[in-house]
Amino acid sequence: MTDWYLIVGLGNPGKEYIETRHNVGFRVADELARRHGLTFGKTERKAQSASGVIRGKKVILTKPQTYMNLSGEAVRSLVDFYKVELPRIFIISDDLDIPLGTVRLRKTGSAGGQNGLKSIIQHLGTQEFNRLRFGIGRPPGKMRASDYVLGVFKDDDAILAAQVIDRAADAAETWLTDGIELAMTRYNGSIDEPKPAAKPNPKQE
Repeated sequence: MTDWYLIVGLGNPGKEYIETRHNVGFRVADELARRHGLTFGKTERKAQSASGVIRGKKVILTKPQTYMNLSGEAVRSLVDFYKVELPRIFIISDDLDIPLGTVRLRKTGSAGGQNGLKSIIQHLGTQEFNRLRFGIGRPPGKMRASDYVLGVFKDDDAILAAQVIDRAADAAETWLTDGIELAMTRYNGSIDEPKPAAKPNPKQE
């Protein structure tokens, strides 16, 4: 095995999907790349990836280009090629069953109806991988879920989504340096809920 970490943001490729609710995973990956000066290259192994060092760890940021429902094909290919261990995988996806403004991190669990996670579980043959679920809320009225996830955030929701993207990127960085348990303690819940003050990491100067 190698010492690579794999952070996967889920979404759909194409300019028409960039701002959609389904693409918050892509947007978190983009924010991490921006923070750390990484650049996504051409599509390889069914994904666009950016590799480099984040918080002292060797990281591959990736955005599968298979469309959401086939995300597992890209993840499996990357895991096999880079020989990434399961505890070093971190998946970021949208979630209809969580309110906008809330994130939930877990180290295992079912797909919960999220087709990208379902595909990843199928291709990896396990549910034992870290994930961050980015709440987008339920569709209003009788709107179909498929139409809702492909819609864009508007007005106050767009502002809130941008704030949660920052929070999700912070959570991914904390996972890298301090592990999933501390990341869960610090970031699970609503963006408006107070969280414990960050303590300095004794491993860092």
